Parts: sequence; C-alpha cells; structure tokens
Amino acid sequence: MALSQPVASASPTKRSRFIQWLELYQPKSLICLREGYGRAFFFNDLMAGLTVGIIALPLSLALAIGSGVRPEQGLYTAIIAGFLISLLGGSRVQIGGPAGAFMAIVAGIVANHGYEGLAISTLMAGIILIIMGITRLGALIKFIPYPVTTGFTSGIAVIIFSQQIKDFFGLTISWTDAAGAVQTEPPGEFIHKWQVLIANLGSVSWITLLMGGGALLAMAGLRRFAPRVPGALVVVVVGAVLTAGFGLASDAPGAHGGIQTIGTRFGGIPRTLPVPQLPFTLSSWADVSTLWNKAKTLVPEATTIAILCAIESLLCAVVADGMIGGRHKSNTELIAQGVANLASIGFGGIPATGTIARTATNVKSGARTPLAGMIHSVFLLIMMLILAPYASQIPLSVLAAVLIMVAWNMAERDHFKSLLRAPRSDIAVLLTTFGLTVLTDLTVAVGVGMVLAAMLFMKRMAEVTDVQALRDEITERGPQLPDVVDPNAITKRTVPPEVEVYEINGPFFFGIADRLKDTLRSVKKPPRVFILRMRRVTAIDATAMHALDEFHDKCRRQNTHLLLAGVHAQPIFALGRYKLLDKIGEDNLFDNIDDALNAARQLIGMQPLPKPQTAVAEVAREQHG
Repeated sequence: MALSQPVASASPTKRSRFIQWLELYQPKSLICLREGYGRAFFFNDLMAGLTVGIIALPLSLALAIGSGVRPEQGLYTAIIAGFLISLLGGSRVQIGGPAGAFMAIVAGIVANHGYEGLAISTLMAGIILIIMGITRLGALIKFIPYPVTTGFTSGIAVIIFSQQIKDFFGLTISWTDAAGAVQTEPPGEFIHKWQVLIANLGSVSWITLLMGGGALLAMAGLRRFAPRVPGALVVVVVGAVLTAGFGLASDAPGAHGGIQTIGTRFGGIPRTLPVPQLPFTLSSWADVSTLWNKAKTLVPEATTIAILCAIESLLCAVVADGMIGGRHKSNTELIAQGVANLASIGFGGIPATGTIARTATNVKSGARTPLAGMIHSVFLLIMMLILAPYASQIPLSVLAAVLIMVAWNMAERDHFKSLLRAPRSDIAVLLTTFGLTVLTDLTVAVGVGMVLAAMLFMKRMAEVTDVQALRDEITERGPQLPDVVDPNAITKRTVPPEVEVYEINGPFFFGIADRLKDTLRSVKKPPRVFILRMRRVTAIDATAMHALDEFHDKCRRQNTHLLLAGVHAQPIFALGRYKLLDKIGEDNLFDNIDDALNAARQLIGMQPLPKPQTAVAEVAREQHG
C-alpha cells in the first residue's frame, strides 16, 4: 500500500497540469460561449458575417487568380480556412482567408513547382505554425520591427501591381527566352518583367482597359463618397453584367477586341466543394522518396509562408485587440493558423492568414465573437453554390483592378515616408527589405529581414529600461485582465458617438506604434475624439514616441482630439523627456477609461456619466490617490 501512495498523489498533479496546458490553447470561441451568448450578440455577428462575406467574395477570386491558381481555390480557402481560423483561433474577431501578402510567394512556387509544390510547402508551413504555437513562440513575433514588416508589405504591393498590368491592359505578351522559345506570359524577374510589358504595350486592348479603368475609378469613388458600399463586389457584378449583356467575352482580347473573363481562361467555377484528399500520391516507396526530396527543396518556401502567416495574423490580432479592447492569445492563434492551412490544402486551397482589412470591417460591422467569422465562411459557401454559373462572365481586367486597389492599400505610403525620417539603422533595414522583396525573391527577403530584425531588436532592447516588462511580454504573463472578469472592459462602457477607443497591450514599440494610423483610416470619417488606452503599457521607447508624435499631429490635422487613458509612470516620464507631454497636454492624460470617456463627452457636448461601481484602478496613482 505504501508503494501505491505516490502514484495516487501524482496522478491528479499530472491531470491538473494537462488541464492547465489545454487552457493555454483554449480558443476564443469556447471562451465566448462560457461567458454567455445572447440574442443581441448573434444578430450583430450575423450582420457582420454577411457584410464581410460580401467583401471577401470578389477578393477571394482575385487573389487566387493573382497567385497563379484557379479562382475557385481562393473560395475554398476562404470557406475552409476562414471557418477554422475563427473556430480555433485566439482572437475574437479576426477574419482569415487568402491574403495579398502571399501572392508573390505563391505565384513563384506555382510557376516553379506547380500546385503540388505549393501544397507541400503549405503543409510544411502549417506544421511549422503548429510547432511555433505549442512551443509558445507566438509572443516573439510581435517584436519584429516595423521597418521590416513595412519593407515586406510595400515590396509585395509593388509586385502585386506589376502582376496585374497584363490583364488590366489586356496585353498580348510575346518575348523570347534564353533558350529561344517564345513565351506568352511576362517573366518573373521584376526588371525583366517591366521591360517585356513596356515592349508589348502596343498590343493593348482598349475595351479591356476601359473596363478595368472604369472599375478602378468606381472603387476609388465609392471608397471616397460611399465607404460602406462594397466597391469590389459592385464592380465585379457590373462588369459581369456588361460583359454578358454585350457579348464582350473573348479568349484572345488583343486579336478580337474582346474581354478575357474567368470563363474564357478557366472555364467557370464549380458549384460544390471538392472531396478532401492529398494533392499527391503515396502508393509506393518511390512516391515517398520523391515527396521527401521535393519537401527538402521547398523548406525555404515553407518557412517563408509560415513566417508571413505568423506576422500577418498576429499583427491583425493586435489591431483587432485595439478596436474591441480585448487581448488575443497568440500561441492559440498560431495553432489555428497551422490547422487551417493544413485543411485548406486538403480541399485544394492555398495559404491563408488573418486579413487586417476584412477584420476591421468585421469589427466596424458589429462583430464581437468568432461566430461572425464562421458565418462569413458559411455565407461564402452559399454564394458559391448559387452564383458559380454566373462567375464565368467576370472580366479579368476588373479582377486586376480589384488587386491594384489591394496593392494600393498595402503600400503603406505614409508609413514608408515617415520611416525615411527615422534613425539610419531603421532606414537601412526598411530599404534593404523592400529592395530584396522587389528585386530578388521574397524567400531571400524574409531570411535577411529576420536577421536584420534580430539585430535591430537587440539594439532597441538595450534601450528599454524595464526588463521585467519585456520578460512578461515574451512569456505572455504580463499584466492582463481576463476577458471574463475584466471590470474595465470597453464593452461594459457606453462609448459616445464620434468617439473611437483604441488600446495597446504590452510595451509600446516597433510595429505596434505605426499601427495606430490604420485605425483612423478604417473609420468612415475621422472621429472628433480618439482615446488611446495605455493601461497595459509599462514601457515606451523612442520609436513609439516618434510614432505617437506623428499620430498626434495627424489627429490635429483632422480635427480629432487625442486623449490618453491609464498612463503609467514610465511612459509619462519618457513622454516628458521627449517633450511630447507638453505637446499633447497633461489635461489630456487620465488615470482611467471612465474619466477619459467623460472628458470626451464634454468635448462633444454631452453630460458626463458616473463611474461604474465595478470599476477598478488602472494605474498605481489611482490606488494611492
């Protein structure tokens, strides 16, 4: 009996550790259910899911074609991967699916290795993402400096724009490669591509250009004067109707003056999801050996896909946190991204990740739980079943216009210009990453960018005084209030009209800094008051203060009053030394969100409200009077 006693006492310990381990990766969907899910939540999530689904439909088609695969593969990705990212992910409102960030690397893999090579790369990337999540590397992704991510995204935007010129102008391409063979598609290398495109400008199809140019102008106009209208869907529907009504479809636009469509190039879109299956055969040891050899050659591509997916999804989750006042679970999100990419390939899809534009639309449409993302995927499936026969009439020049607009949104022109005024080390990192992305290969750019990120990270961390805050942020044990018991959550407050609230979690530096500007760009019009919550910001560095200074100037130019809530001692001291405290004004700093909201109410002519009895102190000054 004495020998059995240690076993009995150890078993509950092992079980409790296992339960704790599972809770670390518990998806937000289960947390939302545990909190209680009411009818009002469902109505908001339903409307948000339908809205995002309408926006995602044309984007999924366009992104797939731009990636060098069939258009329906983009829909498969948005349906399968988008559903799983919402179901299993660590963010309440993130929308997953095909993304512009993947277009360059996916197109390159498909061109060099075919879809089978892309499938192998994505499967390996999914496994890498799951391993990153299980080993708790998710929190480290947020420390990639913003010059690196800006260089990636701006370079990818240039590549996307270059890839759309042929279809946008309806060019008939003809050039001779080194082997003497005549090619009908532009080359992959950037400078050579533009040489070929310029040489073939004489083959422009004017009716194709008119259709694509009209779509681009219409989207720009709708974005300016009717931002709630889904411009991409409008131009796709109108373009398909005009093409079908006037019989403009042609498989050779340069020769016949017609317009190439999805139907003339791809033969239409299926009305059903494919049967899940592996994209390769493993019927013999020879097949296994061949697969193993291919996998070894595709390790760099798989690593690039995994890193891009991790960066995009976690930065998207950070933006979503700021918009709803929550806190995502980065390691859970990485595991969900890995599972979603594995499933996407099983259904014939392409790589997927979190998308900032669709996520921002989801939040602005009222979403507060992952059900909105799942509804968006189900709605896309229904739309595919109903509208697939009509999709064959969509002009490729219109889809090219949609991707040109995507590239314009990705370019981050303001951020790029502001970084050119940053310290020389940041400028060097920005231009190196941008140049390598455009002129060489995204795989090389990611590898060099990560090395530069590590070097810049070490340099910046030497300047951060609060080592404890950094360690807490890396291990995700920092000061945080759980979703279920947070008495100061913004969802429990009434936010006045014309007031926006954005929250930063953890030390304030690098990529999180410039992401502030994205919030003003995502709203219909600049708010009258912008409240920046900093209750979880225990440290701020020079890069973040520079971005905050620019953000304050931008708010002032747009007649937006900036208020800071929950500011701790170290950030106040740093802001004072940077001379930014005088610029913002001490009267615009508040110890808690309730005082900041009341100040905002007074600024817009409303009466203040009493502080809720459940509110707790956010900074030490409140606790000590």
